[in-house]
Amino acid sequence: MTKRISGQSFDLNLDGALIHVIKSTLSITDNTAAAQTQGVPDGWISGDVSAEGEVELPIKSLSVLKAKARAAGSWRNIPATDLMWYAKAGSEEMKVEAFGCKLILSDILDHDPKGGSLVSLKVKFVVTSPDFVRLDGIPYLESELTDNLIG
Repeated sequence: MTKRISGQSFDLNLDGALIHVIKSTLSITDNTAAAQTQGVPDGWISGDVSAEGEVELPIKSLSVLKAKARAAGSWRNIPATDLMWYAKAGSEEMKVEAFGCKLILSDILDHDPKGGSLVSLKVKFVVTSPDFVRLDGIPYLESELTDNLIG
C-alpha cells in the first residue's frame, strides 16, 4: 500500500505565506442546466457560477492575516487575495487554486473554557476573479467565458 492524501497533507498558501489551518473548504455552485424544447431535454445551457469557502485558523496562524489587516487599515479592507492548497503524499498530488478571494471574518472566537482544544478563528471567503478556480492547473471555466474579462 502507498501513502494517500489526507487532511494532514494540505498546506494553504495565501499570497506567498504558508498558513497552517485546522480545516478548510471550497465549494463551487454551477447552475448549468438542461435546455428544453417544448418541455423535452434538448442539450444543455451554461449557468452562472460562484465559489465560496471557509478557513478555520488556530490563533498561532493569525499573524499573516493580522499584518494584512493592519496594512489595509481594517479587517474588512483586506484586498482580495489568491489562495492555493497543495498536498502531496506518496505518488498522489493535488493543487487547488481560488483567485481573487475576498476574506470575511466569520467566527472570531471559538473556545471551550474546559480547555483541551485550540482557540480558533473562522474566515469565510468568496471567489471574485474571473480566473475563478483551478484544480491541478486546469481551469474550471472555459476560456471563451473569461478571455474578455481577464486583463
